[in-house]
Amino acid sequence: MRSGIIAQKLGMTRVFTDAGDHVPVTVLKVEGCQVVAHRTQDKNGYTALQLGIGRAKVKNVPKAERARFAVANVEPKMKLAEFRVSEDRLIPVGAEITADHFLVGQFVDVTGVTIGKGFAGPMKRWNFGGLRATHGVSVSHRSHGSTGGRQDPGKTWKNKKMAGHMGTDQVTTQNLRVVQTDVERGLILVEGSVPGHAGGWIAVRDAVKKPLPKEAPLPGKFRVHAQPSAEAAAAEPKGA
Repeated sequence: MRSGIIAQKLGMTRVFTDAGDHVPVTVLKVEGCQVVAHRTQDKNGYTALQLGIGRAKVKNVPKAERARFAVANVEPKMKLAEFRVSEDRLIPVGAEITADHFLVGQFVDVTGVTIGKGFAGPMKRWNFGGLRATHGVSVSHRSHGSTGGRQDPGKTWKNKKMAGHMGTDQVTTQNLRVVQTDVERGLILVEGSVPGHAGGWIAVRDAVKKPLPKEAPLPGKFRVHAQPSAEAAAAEPKGA
């Protein structure tokens, strides 16, 4: 099991194939997605990677969180997420995962928070047909009608589909094909739509219902930033 990544949804566009067909794609940006911490079986009871993305203002980060980022030698991140991995597929702390972590043509599962719609009626929220347009129905054409009163069952069951808050739900879309990747600009283009608004954070994983390509890099594709040595840090002027 490989680690997933955190990406930012930029929006939708389309790309053209050699045959002239256009493919609708969602553009995901992977920039500064670094490993912040490890979760091990001995210490935490499970094996996972904690990833962070987005630069957060230091003044908005609690002191305890700053210490955690300082231990990892990573800048404070705006968004954090954990991905379960196998013990032999841990990525070093501080490493930055790149866009070619996924191969062109492979399938991925994406998770995001849908756009909020506020309070919605049953026709918009659950695709109800509504009441009749005439023959005694007035004012309440778009209502949901009876909810289970009278003799049987005599009550409204829990989770009954009714009017209420719509959107802002965590949704996973499975089996989206990776169309293109751009490592230099940190872009991943996946076929189809992705839940969430432009600018939202998206979790991207290998598809659970599709086999992982044999050419997929293990434990992943990443770059390790060079850390300054102790001699170089001591030799650097304090006023620099």
